[in-house]
Amino acid sequence: MLSKVRAAALSGIEAVPVEVEVNNGPGETGTVIVGLPDAAVRESRDRVGTAITNGGYRFAMGWTTINLAPADIKKEGPSFDLPIAIGLLAATEQIEPGRLEDFVLVGELALSGEVRPVKGALPIALAAKAEGRRGVLVPEANAPEAAVVDGVEVIPIKNLREAASFLEGELDIAPCQVDTKSLFETSANGELDMADVKGQEGVKRALEIAAAGGHNVLLIGPPGSGKSMLAKRFATILPPLTLPEALETTKIHSVAGLLAGGQALVTQRPFRAPHHTASDAGLLGGNINPSPGEISIAHNGVLFLDELPEFKRSVLETMRQPLEEGRVTISRAAGTMTFPSSFMLVAAMNPTPDGKMPAESRSSPREIQNYLGRISGPLLDRVDLHIEVPAVKFREMTSEAASESSSVVRERVIAARQRQHDRLKSIPCNARMNTREMRQHCALADADKELLRQAMDELQLSARAYDRILKTARTIADLDAADTINAAHLSEAIQYRTLDRQLWG
Repeated sequence: MLSKVRAAALSGIEAVPVEVEVNNGPGETGTVIVGLPDAAVRESRDRVGTAITNGGYRFAMGWTTINLAPADIKKEGPSFDLPIAIGLLAATEQIEPGRLEDFVLVGELALSGEVRPVKGALPIALAAKAEGRRGVLVPEANAPEAAVVDGVEVIPIKNLREAASFLEGELDIAPCQVDTKSLFETSANGELDMADVKGQEGVKRALEIAAAGGHNVLLIGPPGSGKSMLAKRFATILPPLTLPEALETTKIHSVAGLLAGGQALVTQRPFRAPHHTASDAGLLGGNINPSPGEISIAHNGVLFLDELPEFKRSVLETMRQPLEEGRVTISRAAGTMTFPSSFMLVAAMNPTPDGKMPAESRSSPREIQNYLGRISGPLLDRVDLHIEVPAVKFREMTSEAASESSSVVRERVIAARQRQHDRLKSIPCNARMNTREMRQHCALADADKELLRQAMDELQLSARAYDRILKTARTIADLDAADTINAAHLSEAIQYRTLDRQLWG
């Protein structure tokens, strides 16, 4: 007998509908799976067979063919266990497929018949909605994640028998429901606050500008000056995630397997800090089958690269396209995938190889230049703000004066972002303006043009650095609630091009 079950396969961060066809007929007892399955899917024959037996059903006798259609899409992972098992039970007439057509099934089976969580429940629920299905059957641990999709019944399943009974209509299971608004009320970053950082008021001001305009940042200072501490708190002054941003971020984390059990939604901006030994594939994504890397996992959040010159130059150079376009395209033999990677880069480095300031360093000028030369000019051009982080003075460390909290700074950042939204409409922040929008919104008076021309000549700035200065100046004006850029805004933006001035050489 032939049965058909609805499932889904992951392709990047999206899900593609898959039809699981199971045919059981006479012949020698055996099972074959076709339709471009990977090793994990082929292994499901043994898992499913044992799970069916331990679930109280009989093993399928005769020859069984399982086809995963369409056949030109790679099927990966153990998420096809549940639809294959249900298909086998329907093909051997052990269950009546009453509701089978209405639901998409996903889940890994344990040998006991229990249903284990899988990756990508959210994209699968979205695909089921787009396909017009009534709902999805997912492992209980994945139910909150899938339930953030409106208009789809999400049925939490504990084991194979429960799934079969529900599909036969013998068992009613209440759909999982999640209040997305309440998820945003709790802050996971509550323990981190800018007020914890003593001194460094100038650096905090620069980080506020970066947060307000979505600008990339490079922190330059000796060890112990607080670079890492400031970077870890940078996400706390960013505007909260919107629901569309949270859904997109959650899709990436779901596919990457980073959601905690029972977690419904990523409600805080991601903060990722890969080690400097990270490979190209680890940072950008890839492996044999393209999967999200650190820059995609940091989408809508912060990517922190500590000890920037220690990263392999080849790794850093591959980041140029994502920094510019907000997405990364990975081509492998298994296929080509494009992942979103619209993140804010916060990088940190020492001023010299031995970590000392140039005046105190024992490194020669050539050694310092070689150290700084590990970072290419084109990459530096894509970093809007180069911020000097001086060593903290003793009186600042022992001061009892209260510093501004992250919540206070965040309110100013949100207000500046709102001005940008009102002005730019579809563009999220100043850092994403194109040339046409810059001409329209970053106009300068003649005297200010002359100031910028002098800076360009003296610092030998590139055309891309020119754009970065204008965008930063526009953000500073937004923080001042000013309609136009003035000389003060422009001067402050110019001073954040430290490395362009070859300060350390």
